[in-house]
Amino acid sequence: MADLSDEEMLAELGVAVEVRPARAHTAREERVIAGFEDIVRFCEKNGRPPCHGEDRDIFERLYAVRLDRLRALPEFNALLAPLDIHGLLRGDFPEPPASGRDGVEEDEAMLAELDVASAASITKLRHVRPYEEKRAAEEIANRAPCKDFKAFKPLFERADEELTSGVRATRRFGENAEIKHGEFFVLGGQLAYVAEVGEEIRAPNGERDARLRVIFANGTESNLLRRSLQRALYKDEAGRRVTDAAAGPLFADEPEEGDAESGTIYVLRSLSDHPEITGKRDLIHKIGVTKSSVESRIAAAADASTYLLAAVEVVATYKLYNINRVKLERLLHDFFAPARLDLTIEDRFGKPVKPREWYLVPLPAIEEAVQRIRDGSILDYAYDPETASLRRIAPTRGGARE
Repeated sequence: MADLSDEEMLAELGVAVEVRPARAHTAREERVIAGFEDIVRFCEKNGRPPCHGEDRDIFERLYAVRLDRLRALPEFNALLAPLDIHGLLRGDFPEPPASGRDGVEEDEAMLAELDVASAASITKLRHVRPYEEKRAAEEIANRAPCKDFKAFKPLFERADEELTSGVRATRRFGENAEIKHGEFFVLGGQLAYVAEVGEEIRAPNGERDARLRVIFANGTESNLLRRSLQRALYKDEAGRRVTDAAAGPLFADEPEEGDAESGTIYVLRSLSDHPEITGKRDLIHKIGVTKSSVESRIAAAADASTYLLAAVEVVATYKLYNINRVKLERLLHDFFAPARLDLTIEDRFGKPVKPREWYLVPLPAIEEAVQRIRDGSILDYAYDPETASLRRIAPTRGGARE
């Protein structure tokens, strides 16, 4: 038997052989058909043809550009006529106007930037930034020199000092996306200050927005939209909100939602019978910060030279939230350093010890210092041992203090 082809062998076995017709369309025509079918599906799903506009979905905008091009190519009219059941190519379907400024031109430019070579590639976009995100990045990048930066420089210096001392803290942007006048943020590794907030406007998508004047620590500024700044802070992994010095709750009885407890400031009075203590008991105080409970911290006070080898009583406590307790303790100790108690005692082994966290400071002065830290004004004051009170420091030129 002569060798049979596969088709002949199947015929001998009684299996029907499907005869495939030659391909009716070229590769280009098939891409055009596939692209137009996407447009038809969009039209049927949304009840309208795709439109241009920066507030539109990126695929809708690409479909709109594609439809414009197909209308301008009459060579494909006959090819697409059987599919054009809604009269899209003839413009029979009612179309809403394009939204956003220069919608058509922007969408054409976007399509060119994406280099979409075929209809099929429209649904396989990669690494494409939405227009709004791109505009936000451009607004952040388009900074100009701040001509009156001299007026803002002291604000940045003070904010930096308060961050270093622990009066202010930073939080990841996103827990609270609100942006208000007078707030500081960290964007791109730089402090940013919201100097002005313009009147509210309504964006094309219906959401409220406002034009801001944002000053940066490097002496530049940007007039960007509030939502643009929000998006930039969201995208920046190191983007942070700087807490307000007066907002707290640095010291409070109850934390707000999302606050993290940092520890407790405690003020102690010694019950020692040391002659240097008994005569000034109401004036001598130990000021410290602890992560654990104050009770557990002072449980063994009578055996510790840090507590003057005597029992102590708690005079005042202040809870800390969202603040660096180590830096805050250092700030308090430096602030009251001129009034540090000069006393030497012997420890349990007879060795001389000079405790360093005890101060000749009345309780009202400590309470005022805590309040000054809370409202951010502590850097404008110094403790005066002569008057046993806080003294305001007069600022000098250049932001330095006397």
